[in-house]
Amino acid sequence: MSAKPRISRRIAAIAESATLAVDGKAKALKAAGRPVIGFGAGEPDFPTPSYIVQAAAEAAAKPANHRYTPTPGLPELRNAIVAKTLRDSNYVITVDQVLVTNGGKQAVYESFASIIDPGDEVILPAPYWTTYPECIKLAGGTVIEVFADESQNYLVTVEQLEAARTAKTKALLFCSPSNPTGSVYSADQVKAIGEWALEHGIWVISDEIYEHLLYDGVKAPSLPVLVPEMADQTIILNGVAKTYAMTGWRVGWMIGPRDVIKAATNLQSHLTSNVSNVSQHAAIAALTGDLSAVHEMGVAFNRRRKLIVELLNKIPGVICPTPTGAFYVYPSVKGILGREIRGKRPQSSAELAALILDEVEVAAVPGEAFGPSGYLRFSYALGDEDIVEGIGRIAKLLGEAK
Repeated sequence: MSAKPRISRRIAAIAESATLAVDGKAKALKAAGRPVIGFGAGEPDFPTPSYIVQAAAEAAAKPANHRYTPTPGLPELRNAIVAKTLRDSNYVITVDQVLVTNGGKQAVYESFASIIDPGDEVILPAPYWTTYPECIKLAGGTVIEVFADESQNYLVTVEQLEAARTAKTKALLFCSPSNPTGSVYSADQVKAIGEWALEHGIWVISDEIYEHLLYDGVKAPSLPVLVPEMADQTIILNGVAKTYAMTGWRVGWMIGPRDVIKAATNLQSHLTSNVSNVSQHAAIAALTGDLSAVHEMGVAFNRRRKLIVELLNKIPGVICPTPTGAFYVYPSVKGILGREIRGKRPQSSAELAALILDEVEVAAVPGEAFGPSGYLRFSYALGDEDIVEGIGRIAKLLGEAK
């Protein structure tokens, strides 16, 4: 038997998606008849709007959609993305700056793969989405975490970014509205970060997939709109998953400089070729339709946001800032750790999450998936009754802490 490892070191070093792992465990328990309430998955509980489904059904019946199509995406969809980007962000782009990908995750991976070389450093504000560091490492990059806690509403400052910058810094990952915290950077903050990146020749990979999920009149401006000079060193990530309740349709996209998009297209041509044509036609219907269904979902999310924040902040030892975007809350549970609960003393948020799942059958994602311990992420993309029941169970359990 060869002494060489069976699994490549590069792939063996990848951690499983913590959010999908938690969601998978919750669904398995539920399928086994357990009354589990899952706050783990970042997906809307609404069905995809019917007009989008109808467009997909019609596309499935056409033989042209049973064949390969251009790797960068259907021309109609790329044109729709150009028009949507102008409509929603006031950002002017051309069709050759767009690459349609198999979901947002492929866009994340291909962005880092296209610009990062081994040894390059990527500044990653924490808390961060669990997939970002794995994609950076796959590209050969080094992750440099910059942590902003609840006292900063989980928003990093230019001063923190500058302190993390070295001669090896190649890129910054920027996500607003944020997964996992729901925090949103103001226009002044976005502009300051963009000007800092421009000054130091740093790429920005900007994830805007939660752009329509905003509350309390908050806006989420696109970085290259506020700092136009950054257009040549910014890659924007987006998709239909969150806005249109289309997580399973797997349609995302990259917007960036033409040379980067060409490089990423070459990679995708060998990796997965074109995105499913049926899903692309569904995405065309989503992007060219009105936003009434999106606004209806937003009303429900806003109601749930207020409800879950209120319930969590009533639990002694839990501090939950009010998010202004996405559909997550990210409470600090540091006031609970180390205290005895039903004979156990959880020392980390991972141990606390495991205890909550075991004792009251509620699934949340621990902070370790997104950065430092001491936090839990709850998605409020589930029904009001489940929110009340789930947080109620947790409140009763944590109320026993000694």
